[in-house]
Amino acid sequence: MWIILAFLSAALLGFYDVFKKESLKGNAVIPVLLLNTLFSSLIFLPFIVLSSQNMIGEGSMFYCAPFQWEEQKYIILKSVIVLTSWLLAYFGLKHLPLTIVGPINATRPVMVLIGAMIIFAEQLNLWQWAGVIVALLGIELLKHTSKKEGISWARNKWIYFVILANVVGAISGLYDKYLMASPDNGGVGLNKMAVQSWYNIYQFFMMAAMLLFLWWPTRKKTTPFHWHWGIPLISIFLSCADFVYFYALGLDGAMISIVSMIRRGSVIVSFLCGAVILHEKNLRAKAVDLLLVILSMVLLYFGSK
Repeated sequence: MWIILAFLSAALLGFYDVFKKESLKGNAVIPVLLLNTLFSSLIFLPFIVLSSQNMIGEGSMFYCAPFQWEEQKYIILKSVIVLTSWLLAYFGLKHLPLTIVGPINATRPVMVLIGAMIIFAEQLNLWQWAGVIVALLGIELLKHTSKKEGISWARNKWIYFVILANVVGAISGLYDKYLMASPDNGGVGLNKMAVQSWYNIYQFFMMAAMLLFLWWPTRKKTTPFHWHWGIPLISIFLSCADFVYFYALGLDGAMISIVSMIRRGSVIVSFLCGAVILHEKNLRAKAVDLLLVILSMVLLYFGSK
């Protein structure tokens, strides 16, 4: 079941990337991200309120368990980690083609894999290892494809932004496993719905402070902000993708290394939209890279059955 949910989360993430790319065109990053966290908070706030009033029972998947400070501090740390990754990713995506950023993001599960093997002692079988190797091969080929668009991985700072965003994102994935795991399994055992609800709210206040103290004083010297219809859709698709992701991690037998790898299958959706809607270049060469990513997802799926 957790495998199917991971694939569903991947599809939702693909559309999230597309709306994010569309919303960032010629737009200021910080206000867009602030609105993203605002809409996400508004989506989950009713669940917090209804749960506190016992209108949503503890047996429901939408139940938000009340937290004391001891638990809230873990979520605040998660908010900082995720927001750091988002800021780097938003700036990188704004300046790079979606058909390049998507495959780069496929490196994140490999980073998670290394961390999962070290921290959680997870073991991969031969099928799963084959999937990881094929994904890495696709990324290596993408580096050569990028040169056709004048993008040098060694000299383009936005490439580094995206890579660093994935490193921080990998840390977030490992931290998620720690938060969701029961105390008997070395984790904290937090309620997954409450984690997702509260970390969005904390991120909104963090972004509000950034906008007030960093962007607002210099707004006339930087890229101006304009409203785009895709901004609320960023929050909707991300919230749905993360809800499915957290639910999958809470199921018995779920492996963070495999869930994270499958979620990178979102590149399939974002690539197709980049080709059809955004009319990006060098699609034939990038399609080869994409096929390798798809193959890696298939290998991981069979390795997890």
